[in-house]
Amino acid sequence: MFLRLAITVLLLLAGVAHADTDTTRYSLDRLEEILELRIEDGHLSPQDVMPALLVSAQPRYEASQDWYATRVIQVLEGAFGSSGLRLCEACMAPRTFVDGGSLSYQAGPVGLAEVQRLDEQSRGTAQPARSAIWVDEHRGGVAIRIVDLSNARVLFAQNIDPNLVENKNTRRMYTLSEELERRARGDSLTQAFVDLALYPGQHISIDWTEQWGLTNQNLSGVTLSVLDPVVGIGASHYRCIDFVNVLVGGKLLLSLPTAVARSVGDTGDVIDPLVTAVAVVRVPFGRSNYGVVASLSTNGQFGLGVSLMNISLLPVLP
Repeated sequence: MFLRLAITVLLLLAGVAHADTDTTRYSLDRLEEILELRIEDGHLSPQDVMPALLVSAQPRYEASQDWYATRVIQVLEGAFGSSGLRLCEACMAPRTFVDGGSLSYQAGPVGLAEVQRLDEQSRGTAQPARSAIWVDEHRGGVAIRIVDLSNARVLFAQNIDPNLVENKNTRRMYTLSEELERRARGDSLTQAFVDLALYPGQHISIDWTEQWGLTNQNLSGVTLSVLDPVVGIGASHYRCIDFVNVLVGGKLLLSLPTAVARSVGDTGDVIDPLVTAVAVVRVPFGRSNYGVVASLSTNGQFGLGVSLMNISLLPVLP
């Protein structure tokens, strides 16, 4: 019984190690793609990185020992080229230095000053290294750090996992920080919509709305109608749904002709009722400023058409 339990535990541990190895392989594939993208968009320049000293390519698991460092070198050479990449095998080993009449022994993580000193001792007549690179394996993937040796500026640093979940979370939190700063400054986030629902019923209106809420999914503002009601002014509110960014909401409009007529003594409805409610659904075309709009008003008018979102008065012009 004990032997069977021991075998089961060993098999489970082997399965976990295999899964972690796959995670690392896929993470290095993502790292290769990300470095290529950063170089293409100009955020990371090979001229600022090379010559580079690979300080650490430390695997976390025993199953990665045989191939991890080789794969890291392959990724870095593919991104920056092979002519200026150096492997510092002494950087993570215990180090002994003789300086004047003193003897120093150091172990553990290496600092930038030690990296420069080790590079100076071993590079010969080659050009001094511009940067130091750490690419270490962790439980969720790999972590990379590229630091400029001249001024300790971090050129690139990121944790990479197979699905870039951590990268997405970082971007989400950064976006939230930007949003909180915008609110603290009192800056507005205004959206404009022109709804042209012309068949089978008609509804034409212009909305100016302000985004608000924890995730900016609420839009509230004022609206001006030039059809259904014929001339009306009122308020609008919408909610943005994550599914293809659909906007669902409505408008409450006051008919100006009817209001003016009632103010001078006529108690009847001139053209439209005094108050008209309109339900609205907008579906954008991808990431464009155009979409489909559907409207249904309490006047019995149902219309389909197009919605122009955040565009100029002449949408055919840039």
